[in-house]
Amino acid sequence: MKGKWQIMSMAMWNKDYFDMIEPAYISFNDKDEGILVFGCISARLTCSLTTTDVDFTFEGQDEMEATSGEGWAELQPDGSLEGEISFQNGDETSFTATKW
Repeated sequence: MKGKWQIMSMAMWNKDYFDMIEPAYISFNDKDEGILVFGCISARLTCSLTTTDVDFTFEGQDEMEATSGEGWAELQPDGSLEGEISFQNGDETSFTATKW
């Protein structure tokens, strides 16, 4: 689970949006921290990692406005990640990612 994962699809947004500024990604390190970047969103994660899944909360910026929420991801048999990101305001989306 540790490392950088490129977000390949999101149910709520298309690739033009989530790769708008840079290629979208989510990353996890061995200090239970991470980063989430997509669209105009940049956030720091606080994680609970195992070898096959992660739960996280996040705080960051969305178009210079504070944003926060939570999410999870699970390692799939093919080596990809599938998960969900839920924002404090109620928006939520599923996503898939591949190891970068």
